[in-house]
Amino acid sequence: MLVKSQLMNLKPYTPAKPVERDGSEKIELVRLNSNENRHGCSPKVIEAVQQLNQDFSYYPDGLATELTNRLAEYLKVSTSQIILGAGGDEVIQIISRSVLTPGDNIVQADLTFSQYSLHAVIEGAEIRNVPLVEGTHDLVGMAAAADDRTKIIWICNPNNPTGTYINASELNSFMEKVSPNTLVVVDEAYFEYVSASDFPNTIELIETYQNLLVLRTFSKIYGLASFRIGYGIANEELISRLNIVRLPYNTARFSQVAACAALEDMEFVKFSYEQNKLGLTQLEEFFDKENIKYYKSQANFIYIVVKNSEEIAKLLENKGFIVRKFLEGIRITVGTQQDNQLLIQSMENIFVNQ
Repeated sequence: MLVKSQLMNLKPYTPAKPVERDGSEKIELVRLNSNENRHGCSPKVIEAVQQLNQDFSYYPDGLATELTNRLAEYLKVSTSQIILGAGGDEVIQIISRSVLTPGDNIVQADLTFSQYSLHAVIEGAEIRNVPLVEGTHDLVGMAAAADDRTKIIWICNPNNPTGTYINASELNSFMEKVSPNTLVVVDEAYFEYVSASDFPNTIELIETYQNLLVLRTFSKIYGLASFRIGYGIANEELISRLNIVRLPYNTARFSQVAACAALEDMEFVKFSYEQNKLGLTQLEEFFDKENIKYYKSQANFIYIVVKNSEEIAKLLENKGFIVRKFLEGIRITVGTQQDNQLLIQSMENIFVNQ
């Protein structure tokens, strides 16, 4: 057998492709399916990348020294507490490959980021799904689902795809219940979009809990999804062990330079945050008016609860919008104000005709 047997029932990820309307007319699609920053990235990133010299025959800095130093200063941690990856996805892969063996299990929400379960399958581990409660992690249920073979508990906060969050007191209480032999990974890919005042200061908790790792990324609010750069923060010993599995030269020179430049432009981050808040308000007001159930989001997307998600997603695609459909819901990336207004007009037509 050429591949692991546990992969036989999986399908590779298929990115969205341009579609045709009525079988002939090409349409310009607005991508609201991958939670990208529709405002682009900082001009400082573009300038920094354009200034790179043309000698690309050498490998990049395998330690990403400059970026790691800047991140450590920004996060107020040591450089030895940071691991970089080609997007948060690769850090998830590194964690899973480092920690999981056949017979182990992971605990996660039953509707959350798909990469957690994918890598559990690849490593031959059991997946224990705990149902969300009104779109939010059930931490009591997740703690109860864990046992002495639970190697990783994944908490996506804010949760992808529902946008909900767990607060500081809830996370603290949860960490007290979890075995120190179980790694708790809090994925904060959308951290910079959060407005809730009681959101956890998770990085500070690393000093208290040696089994805690925090994930973040440059793909979302910084607008660097094309550069594939994410990172994890944890205690030095854990990061050292994870670095054994990390591939050498896993982050490109362009990516390192782009991320350094992004950290220099907090005004762009602030702009993206404020525009996202306006966009969420636009969409929430429409859903309230139409009595469409949604979950209050702390991210740059919003999740609506609908039974006929596939039908609605197809109708929106015909009108030029790609969204992400789930079994009983649709996740919509918050776009520009113009994107949102055009989307609302399209949805008005769709829901009126339901």
